[in-house]
Amino acid sequence: MTEDMSGADICRVCRSEGLADRPLFHPCICTGSIKWIHQECLVQWMRYSRKEYCELCGYRFSFTPIYSPDMPRRLPLRDVIGGLFSNIVTAVKYWLHYTLVAIAWLGVVPLTACRTYRALFSGPLDLVRIMSLPMDMLSAENISSDVFHGCFVVTCTLFAFIGLVWLREQILHAGGPDWLDRDNVQLPPVDNPPPNAEVPIQQFQEQRALQQQEIQDNNNVPPFIDEPPILPEHSNNDNLENAEEHWAEENNLANNQRMDEVEGIGRDVEQHVAPRNVDQEIEQLVRNLEPPVVIPRNIEPLIPPRDAEQPAVPRDELGVNGEQANARGGEGWRDQAQGQAQGEDEEANWNPLEWDRPAEELTWERLLGLDGSLVFLEHVFWVVSLNTLFIMVFAFYPYYVGSFIIALLDLQEYAAASHFEGLVTTLCGYCVTGVGLVVLHTLAAPLGFQRSQRLLGLCYVIVKVSLLSVVEIGVLPLVCGWWLDICSLAMFDATLRDRESSFKLAPGTSMFLHWLVGMIYIYYFASFILLLREVLRPGVLWFLRNLNDPDFSPIQEMIHLPILRHVRRLVASAVIFGTAILLMLWLPVKLLRWAWPGFLPYTVTIQSEAQISELSLELLLLQVILPALLEQSHTRTWLKALIRGWCRVVAWMLDLQSYLLREQTEDPGPAVIEEPQHPDLGAAHQALLQRGGPTGFQPYIRPRWFPARLVGLLFCVCVSLVIASLIAMILPVWLGRRVMALWMVGAPAPSPPVLPPTLSGSDNNEAAVALSGRVHELYTIACGMYVCWAAARGLALAFSWLPRGRRALIDRIKHWAIIGVKASVAFFLLIGLIPLLFGLLLELVVVVPLRVPLEQNAILFIWQDWALGVLYTKIATAIIMMGPDWRIRLAIERAYNDGIREIDLKFIVTELAAPVICCFGLALAVPYAVAYGIVPLLITNLQTQILIARHLYPFLLLVHVVCIVIYFQIRQFKKLYEHIKNDKYLVGQRLVNYEHQNKSQP
Repeated sequence: MTEDMSGADICRVCRSEGLADRPLFHPCICTGSIKWIHQECLVQWMRYSRKEYCELCGYRFSFTPIYSPDMPRRLPLRDVIGGLFSNIVTAVKYWLHYTLVAIAWLGVVPLTACRTYRALFSGPLDLVRIMSLPMDMLSAENISSDVFHGCFVVTCTLFAFIGLVWLREQILHAGGPDWLDRDNVQLPPVDNPPPNAEVPIQQFQEQRALQQQEIQDNNNVPPFIDEPPILPEHSNNDNLENAEEHWAEENNLANNQRMDEVEGIGRDVEQHVAPRNVDQEIEQLVRNLEPPVVIPRNIEPLIPPRDAEQPAVPRDELGVNGEQANARGGEGWRDQAQGQAQGEDEEANWNPLEWDRPAEELTWERLLGLDGSLVFLEHVFWVVSLNTLFIMVFAFYPYYVGSFIIALLDLQEYAAASHFEGLVTTLCGYCVTGVGLVVLHTLAAPLGFQRSQRLLGLCYVIVKVSLLSVVEIGVLPLVCGWWLDICSLAMFDATLRDRESSFKLAPGTSMFLHWLVGMIYIYYFASFILLLREVLRPGVLWFLRNLNDPDFSPIQEMIHLPILRHVRRLVASAVIFGTAILLMLWLPVKLLRWAWPGFLPYTVTIQSEAQISELSLELLLLQVILPALLEQSHTRTWLKALIRGWCRVVAWMLDLQSYLLREQTEDPGPAVIEEPQHPDLGAAHQALLQRGGPTGFQPYIRPRWFPARLVGLLFCVCVSLVIASLIAMILPVWLGRRVMALWMVGAPAPSPPVLPPTLSGSDNNEAAVALSGRVHELYTIACGMYVCWAAARGLALAFSWLPRGRRALIDRIKHWAIIGVKASVAFFLLIGLIPLLFGLLLELVVVVPLRVPLEQNAILFIWQDWALGVLYTKIATAIIMMGPDWRIRLAIERAYNDGIREIDLKFIVTELAAPVICCFGLALAVPYAVAYGIVPLLITNLQTQILIARHLYPFLLLVHVVCIVIYFQIRQFKKLYEHIKNDKYLVGQRLVNYEHQNKSQP
């Protein structure tokens, strides 16, 4: 049997042979035993794998449709019209649904948010304003502006909601502050009997009866209790003492349960976070606080302890009835324990994070209504409700609290002078709310309101984290931005009065720009500190936070650390940032104005009379120069090497090698250290920022006169910062002005001139004026930085080639010369010719017909067309890369992946540059040839010839667009025709076999 099946063809999926009703097919290139497959097996595999091709050979499977025998050769017109009508009805249905979705989310939600916000903050809130709010919602006045402002309000509330949820997760996973958890250890006031008070026997018997009834009701049996042992008829004093101990343990357990109910979620989280000894100490503390309960000696224990010694009872003395009673009692106890175990297990396994589990089933399509259902209307209602609630809680309440306090302190004039009265008032309200929460939290402790105390503590944590986030993300960068602007006024020949007038003219824009500049400054400052940590010894920068520390969490520090410590940190950060700005900006500007008076101020005004348009320079800067600078990875390496060299020189001068530099070996050994170590300073450095001991600290040798050497180190740092700032201010600008002086030939003289006025004589002055031009300093700085980078890169390559010898140097020069020639040709085609043709074509198609009158000749500016073409080319390239796998996209990806080192000039020319240049060339040449070669032979009127020549380019473009639309519609109609035919007459599909070309011939 096996031998017979070994020679037969079998399916590669189900391993069975083909039958008359289930034939085998070979739909792909695979051969051998995996060649054959059933159509049903293949369809099932395709359904589960979601693939339409073979996973082995990659060949795409194909099916041929099978239609009903009564299908006509051509579909009747009635069927086509019916199918077209049904598709139109479906399209209209989807259009109406998506229109409703857009109106709900982009209209109703922001409109209600804006008008609710306006009703709350536009004036005193009274009953008339509240009653008129529904009519204001339905008003069509200023609906577009209200929707725009409402989008901003919804965005703010959405960020507040996300921040609140994130803060909740942080508290749940990492725990709350220590004082909040410590307050929850205290027991709530319970109705316990006073100490040394005896319980009456009758009351104890009533309690015992009630507990037995509860046991029968299966409501009070712990799941971990074993079956009750068989008790003797008479108990001795030892059993009574064990009963007393067990009763005390039960009281402790009940009180612990009550304490768990008070602590709520925080205790469940602490069970996973707190160490074991802490839980034991808390349990011991609770037991010490328990009042003892005295039980009479003659009372029989209800449940003896598990370790209590029981007298041995012979089995035969119990009898059959005793065994049956014990068996029934044991089964009932076991059933009750199992039932109670299920309930307590469910309660013990409850996790507040599981509330988010139903949200996993809610997809974005269902939430927004993109799945075609109307369930999103309920979501819109909840979003509007939550949005209103957040506006009331996080904006309305703090604003009115702050306005009341400001009015009470008579500070309205100062709040109005800030031009941001609402923001200042709201922040004041948050501060007052935080103080009030602290007071209420303190008063709730002696009153025994444990739940209220925890709730007030959590509210205070939320307010504290919100205020600290606003200060660190908003206020500190804004202060740095203003300080940068004040210290750089002399660079631009500006005054504080100018800044004040610009602030009064547009306060929001001014604040945003200064905040943005401050954020950029803080970002680069932090990046520089991270670079310093890679060079310096661990522990030197103890006064700055280590952002690369895996244990560093700003949110957790905001939650746990006290507010006074945060205030000290913020003040220290502001002092450090301000001092760095003074050393790197204000002092170098003063020295530069004193040493070179004609160099400053920088030119920041636009000269419209220049020959080269400002738009061309801006596009050149944004599209060519800055991307080339930002995409290079050598700048960080060079800066790190420069810092390491400076540290070595300064450490050698001051004899601070052990203190300043990072040791190469992790354990230098005691023999290396000749002088006594003082690691206490480093430990103190690390302990200032970390709760635990110092990590990653390297010991160092403390030389003589160590404080004086540290003062010398600080002096060297200040001098180096000033010198580096002077070089950065002078060198790129000076080189850029020289380059722009060659570019701006014939432009009017700038003030200050591009070239320094060091030439003497009339001829030299005329030459200086001729070579002068007024250019924005942004362009000069960018060009100067590009020249400096190119020179540094060339020198680095030259120094890296010198140790290899003359022959290797010559080979490298030849190799890079060939690469340079290829790259020059590729750059000329891709960055020079193609953008120029693209810019010319768009100007002839769009700009000239719309802006140039018929009686005037069109003047084409090549530089402007090329600069605009660079921008258009980048946009077109981005669109192509987002599209399907076209041939031109694959060519662009390959050329980009090859880079300059492995550039394939033949591929770039044949597959990328030539097709594009041919298309643009034909689009430029054919209309020109028709307008000036064929039209004059047919039309003799000159005005008509000019009219045709002007509008021929857009006309031909319109013809191409119409042809593309018609072709697209024809394809869509064919698809619709096939869809109608398949719906009406399709009965199945048959798998198509692959015809192997290398089949053996008989």
